Amino acid sequence: MSIGLIALLDDIAALAKVAAASLDDIAGQAAKAGTKAAGVVIDDAAVTPRYVVGFAADRELPIVGRIAIGSLRNKLLFLLPGALALSAFAPWAITPLLMLGGAYLCYEGAEKVYEALFPHQAHAHEDQLGAGAGDARAVEDRRVASAIKTDFILSAEIMAITLAAIPEGSFWMRAAVLAVVALGITVAVYGAVALIVKADDAGVALAGSTAPPPLGSLGRGVGRAIVKGMPGLLKLLGIVGTAAMIWVGGGILVHGLETYGLSGPAHAIHDVAARLAALLPAGRSLVEWLVTAAASGLVGLIVGGLLIPLTGFVLAPAWQSLSRLRHRTA
Repeated sequence: MSIGLIALLDDIAALAKVAAASLDDIAGQAAKAGTKAAGVVIDDAAVTPRYVVGFAADRELPIVGRIAIGSLRNKLLFLLPGALALSAFAPWAITPLLMLGGAYLCYEGAEKVYEALFPHQAHAHEDQLGAGAGDARAVEDRRVASAIKTDFILSAEIMAITLAAIPEGSFWMRAAVLAVVALGITVAVYGAVALIVKADDAGVALAGSTAPPPLGSLGRGVGRAIVKGMPGLLKLLGIVGTAAMIWVGGGILVHGLETYGLSGPAHAIHDVAARLAALLPAGRSLVEWLVTAAASGLVGLIVGGLLIPLTGFVLAPAWQSLSRLRHRTA
């Protein structure tokens, strides 16, 4: 009996070692794959705060929480099984779906630029789409829905990059790595967003501190600086977030065209970036990235600008007609 028990314990110990090795492997692959997607993760973090601007302070964290839950649902319930299924059965469909999402990002970003330059025309465009004014709850719901849609596209890009970075292995290993990356990125992005949007409250608390000097004086000074600086930071993040949508969307489209053999735009962008980077060897990588992002952003702005009237005069009326027809037949 004792020998059998020892053998059983040895088997359990061996299984535990295999499980621990598998967990280490999943964690290691998730870390490597998550690093590859870091650029899109930063864009995601820059995009989200602008959806919270303009709401009462007590609604900021609930809105971030709603978007975070929607983001996690996007990744775990839709994108993770979808990415695995497409990679196994229809890999040809991944690029066109990503390009469709990229076009949506271009449209969203270009619409924000249009709203900043021509607010009256932009409001008329919103009325055409049925997204005009409403009560606070309706506005919040629309803003959250829009944020979750945008997150879906950025998350799809993150999951696609992650899947491409995972070595070939078992189905469950790839699924586990994707799940770890999805959870980790969601917590990191929306944790950072929550800290950003509530930093002004922390600043107010520090500014009103009654602690004795010198720490009290330092804390009050830092608090006042945060309170004064946060509106500007949030405005800057809004601009960066809009730009990120445009350049990420444009980049997806350029890369997609290259996949289908239309490599002219990608080669032209690469050549211009390389030539300009050669002029500043010390900052070569930064210059290449800036030029590539700017060129991708120009492509995204053009595509998004074309989609604004197409959506307002063709797609939205067609969708509204279908909705009315569906209600009549229901």
